[in-house]
Amino acid sequence: MSGKARFAHARAATMSKEAMYNMIRSPVITEKATLLSEKNQVVFRVSADSTKPEIKKAVETLFGVTVTDVHTLVTKGKTKRFKGRPGVRSDVKKAYVHLAPGQTIDLSTGLS
Repeated sequence: MSGKARFAHARAATMSKEAMYNMIRSPVITEKATLLSEKNQVVFRVSADSTKPEIKKAVETLFGVTVTDVHTLVTKGKTKRFKGRPGVRSDVKKAYVHLAPGQTIDLSTGLS
């Protein structure tokens, strides 16, 4: 394990619950994300500086499930027009979280 990866694991082990709530921004509720839930996968919007070990630890702690794998991607912001004026949407980082078989997260109830 490289030094950078070791640091990420150490930082994930010492995160507070408040930091976890700030990291996991919101679930992604789209048609594609709903279809992925049949394969034990859940999609979350996460903070841009979060790492895979941190996301795994946060989801396991906040939802009480076992995470097997985490994939992340950054969707780059588009140039759009807002009320006739040019603007840029901000970048969004998403995390595809793979849950262990038999584990589910009910996104309609909220966090405890």
